Amino acid sequence: MIAVAQPFARFAVGAFLIVNLAIVHLMFVAAGPPAHNMFGQVGRLLGLYLAFTMTVQVLLVARLPLLDRAFGMDRLTGWHRWTGFTVFWLAVLHPAFVVVGFARYDRVPVFTTAVALSRQIPVLLGLIAVGLIVVIAGLSVRIARRRLSYETWHAVHLLLYVVLVLGIVHQVYEGTAFTINLFTRIYWWGLWAFALGALVTGRLIVPLIRNLRHRLRVAAVVPESDDVVSVHVTGRDLDRLQARAGQFFLWRFPGHNRWWQANPFSLSAAPNDRSLRLTAKGVGTTSAGLRDLPVGARVFAEGPYGAFTLAARTRPATLLIAGGIGVTPIRSLLEDPELGADTVVIYRVRRGADAVLLGEIRNLAAGKGARLHVITGRTGGDNQPFHPPNLHRLVPDITGRDVYVCGPHALTTAVLAALRTLKVPSRQVHAELFRLAG
Repeated sequence: MIAVAQPFARFAVGAFLIVNLAIVHLMFVAAGPPAHNMFGQVGRLLGLYLAFTMTVQVLLVARLPLLDRAFGMDRLTGWHRWTGFTVFWLAVLHPAFVVVGFARYDRVPVFTTAVALSRQIPVLLGLIAVGLIVVIAGLSVRIARRRLSYETWHAVHLLLYVVLVLGIVHQVYEGTAFTINLFTRIYWWGLWAFALGALVTGRLIVPLIRNLRHRLRVAAVVPESDDVVSVHVTGRDLDRLQARAGQFFLWRFPGHNRWWQANPFSLSAAPNDRSLRLTAKGVGTTSAGLRDLPVGARVFAEGPYGAFTLAARTRPATLLIAGGIGVTPIRSLLEDPELGADTVVIYRVRRGADAVLLGEIRNLAAGKGARLHVITGRTGGDNQPFHPPNLHRLVPDITGRDVYVCGPHALTTAVLAALRTLKVPSRQVHAELFRLAG
């Protein structure tokens, strides 16, 4: 399924970008004046790029099922990040070139021109949107991101919707290239209608319908260790969710956390028509308080998301690598009936006490005839299991296996680097990094 979906999705994405960028350039050429110099012309073109890039960002935030199944939410979130920084630079450069262009044309200082333009309400709204984009981008830089809780970072990203409103209003009054003729008006507002329609449908309408249909509730809360807890969720007709082992949901617990706080937790057991299970480590406000959820509490789930499933396999033999709490999707994959006996599981933890769900993993591995390696201790010296020679010694036929890896960033990065060194084909490598945004 994934193998068929990916080429079509790549073609669809490439065609969408090429066709729309071509139309954007035609609109720029057809608009002609009022840009009176090179600075004004560049500023106007950058404005068109900015507006189009914002529609792309909206489509990425909408989490279209076609793209999710083909590429996985993790890769889409990477695209979201780079698209966001592209929006940032375009948002800074577009007004800068426009202001310089007007200043040179009117032969007045740049600052005087900027103040005069900002007194126009549509321009002022655009500048406010630029300021919000700068805030979002600044807090998305890795140094700043590490200092924020997931809940705070997610709340900041909700400013994106304010930016969209301000940006659209700005385009209505200032976007002369969009109103050249009937075709440009139909095209431009049709593009925005498609993007916003996808966003509202994917992030609001579909989740609301699904949650009304399935009526999710907390069935049990089971502590797995001092800081890890499993939440069992029941509901009606859960098979209609079409969730798969390895996927995740965005979870909200009304009454336990604020409505805008949603956390991505993987399924830690293969889903069925009666129950779902998530297992989380208490690292944030929401996850730390899960053990206080009362039985019967309402649950709002958005998803399932992710292509970290056995549908992505290219080989019958499999290697599953988990680190820390990253064991949750690995544990659910191990339970998937499609997983064969030719499976190796590597579970990396600092201490034996940190190996949550280990009893379940041992039972599942034994039931399938899979090999399980639990590796403990600090990394360094002779204990470097993901150093390429050591990993190859542990799994000699690694190049003939699909490899699934989920764990802390440092572990995942080390494993991916080792797999490249060992020349494991990229199509056989599947990683879940949980960089979800927006």
